[in-house]
Amino acid sequence: MADQADNRAPYAQIAAHYAELITSGELQPGSLLPSIKNLSQEWKVSAATAEKALRKLRNEGLVRGIHGIGTEVLDRPAPMSSGSQRQDRGRRTGSSWGTGERSDSHQASVMPAPTDVAQALDLAPGSRVIRRSRVYRDRHGIVAHSTSWIPARYAELIPQLTSSERLTGGTSLQLIAQATGRPITHRFDTASARLLNPEDAELLELDPAKPPREPVVVMTAKFVDSEGTVVEYGVDLGGPGRTWQTESEVAQ
Repeated sequence: MADQADNRAPYAQIAAHYAELITSGELQPGSLLPSIKNLSQEWKVSAATAEKALRKLRNEGLVRGIHGIGTEVLDRPAPMSSGSQRQDRGRRTGSSWGTGERSDSHQASVMPAPTDVAQALDLAPGSRVIRRSRVYRDRHGIVAHSTSWIPARYAELIPQLTSSERLTGGTSLQLIAQATGRPITHRFDTASARLLNPEDAELLELDPAKPPREPVVVMTAKFVDSEGTVVEYGVDLGGPGRTWQTESEVAQ
């Protein structure tokens, strides 16, 4: 059951709990979720709250309602997350992983900034930058290949940024804010789609000679501190068949 310290609304906690079970494979496709009555009893919430949780799972494409039978688990890859969504998740939970995700293939190096990266970070062309990359996966395969680009000057304050290991003590943004004393105050996100080139295909562990013909989602995120300095630029390359989804409340 969900962590009682979770500050999300009860319906969101219930939905997140079952989303984790579904995307991790613990609840297999074709399985039925508890009824609204059973959910409300188990979680000690109203029937309306239980129904709202199931509706959220339906909206996320994880389940479907079958009249007279119940709510059935579907077998669909989960959407990828944007850099800002991963930042929010990391601040809230200490991990940037999405539901049912894990990360591996962590790599870090210091190198001259590619032209687009230098421009995004407000650096002179060829300036030294830290490149940190990792692969997010779930039971369906690669969710996204994620790369974070950080000005090399932060390596002096936070040496572990240049280590090919998962960061400890927080996300890169949290570590930079702690080391500089300047909080991250703004972020700028983009979403686009493009056909994979051979280099992209290799990052996604595909045959570079035969990349998929369908475009993939590409997300970028630029993070700025309280003094207006760009401290990180992230690029997430979505796996084939992955979509991007966001949710927000609509005022009535």
